[in-house]
Amino acid sequence: MNKADLVNLVAARTELTKTDVSLVVDAAIDTIIDSVVEGKKVSILGFGSFEPRDRSARQGLNPKTGEKIKIPAKN
Repeated sequence: MNKADLVNLVAARTELTKTDVSLVVDAAIDTIIDSVVEGKKVSILGFGSFEPRDRSARQGLNPKTGEKIKIPAKN
């Protein structure tokens, strides 16, 4: 299921317009993202948990050339 499918299903169940549902879905996703960026953990029972994680630096490969590249550490 993608975002458009979710919007369509919620609009059908709630009799709200797709535009209104899309605004609510966007706001919910943006709020989750903002909270995780601030370092908070977001848990929605029956849906999922979101939290920031540290990724260590590692070595990767350029898929076009096969050349080894360094991938930096990040959150």
